[in-house]
Amino acid sequence: MRVYIFLCLMCWARSESKRPCLKFSDLSIKDSFRDLFNPKMQMFLLMYTRTNLNCAEPLLEQDDSLNVNFNTSKKTVWLIHGYRPMGSVPSWLQKLLRVLLNQDDMNIVVVDWNRGATTFIYDRAVNNARKVAVSLSECIQRLLKHGASLDNFHFIGMSLGAHISGYVGKRFQGQLGRITGLDPAGPKFSGKPSNGRLDYTDAKFVDVIHSDTDGIKFIKCDHQRAVHLFLAALETNCNFISFPCHSYKDYKTGSCVDCGDFEKKSCPRLGYQAELWKDVLKERKKRSLRTTVFLDTTGTNPFCTYYFVLSIVLDDTLKDGIITLRLLSQLGKVEEPKLYANNKSLYKVQEVKILAQFLNDVVNISSIGLAYYQSSNHQCSTCQYRIQRLMLKSLTYPERPPLCRYDFVLKENKEVFLNPCTCKPEEI
Repeated sequence: MRVYIFLCLMCWARSESKRPCLKFSDLSIKDSFRDLFNPKMQMFLLMYTRTNLNCAEPLLEQDDSLNVNFNTSKKTVWLIHGYRPMGSVPSWLQKLLRVLLNQDDMNIVVVDWNRGATTFIYDRAVNNARKVAVSLSECIQRLLKHGASLDNFHFIGMSLGAHISGYVGKRFQGQLGRITGLDPAGPKFSGKPSNGRLDYTDAKFVDVIHSDTDGIKFIKCDHQRAVHLFLAALETNCNFISFPCHSYKDYKTGSCVDCGDFEKKSCPRLGYQAELWKDVLKERKKRSLRTTVFLDTTGTNPFCTYYFVLSIVLDDTLKDGIITLRLLSQLGKVEEPKLYANNKSLYKVQEVKILAQFLNDVVNISSIGLAYYQSSNHQCSTCQYRIQRLMLKSLTYPERPPLCRYDFVLKENKEVFLNPCTCKPEEI
């Protein structure tokens, strides 16, 4: 009997110590209707670590002490959603926090301001976003007293959440470690001065993924695409490389094949891995320079494409025309790329560089198909051009050795398949 009572007491004590998991505010369109007449604004912080992956806990206890699972020496990622007129829980939230915790041992704080974002009045949500930033800043001040570091904070904000991150960053004079803006909201922010929106000075490192080209129609799948691209870059082995370029037009016409200041570290990557280029970007920031990069993706998950750069060193002068490229794998499959045609004249050019995008990665290349077609009406079926060197390099996987072919002849209007070899060390 005594043993039975002792065991019962133990079970009771354990059930008392195990508190319920916090839940994200799951609202509905009815709450948007209620907001028309009785607006409310509330913010909750849900903390996750590898220890409590399946059960959100409060970040700070009622006595203002820090949750025992929160480690002040580790990175802390803050996930902040945006405008939610339907009130539902963001579909991407659980997946993103799990993928992040799989990537790194960190603290994650989900900022739940759904009761403030669930409204039919977008302007009201915009105003509430500033209130959220004030509340977050007060919470961060308390964390700093517990030994947390601003440099360890990485804010990831979707839509309005991106601007909330920016407001918080301004309140700490740009000393947050990193802010990632996932398609920051356009309406009420586009064209505004830097103190009224997310700006590249709001943290030590700020990266933004823009996936929606028309900011007015903000309830669209392309607006959400930024989150899924960020996720795909974490989940897949594909490197989502991007190209620094003055404009999208220049990028599309092949004017930005080289990665400029980034060339030594290869082209910068989209998403979580972007911080690998933080040092280079910080140097540009000191010179008041923002870096705009572009890339193309596929329309479905995992969205990744594979970039190669083809470099051709000429002995002879080409007339204006186009060069085509195809790759033949060792399995005999021919892969045809999308070529970013440079609009510069080929006349008197010693080296031609062409950016090629493939839908499938070509790992084992058996031969390279190359052809040159003159664009003028005076085509020459007997003309031929001596090529000093051809080099094909994977930009998506820069660690792969480039392939070369030396001293061959290219006949006009005739495709030739060349068996490449590993390039000479001095040329890599």
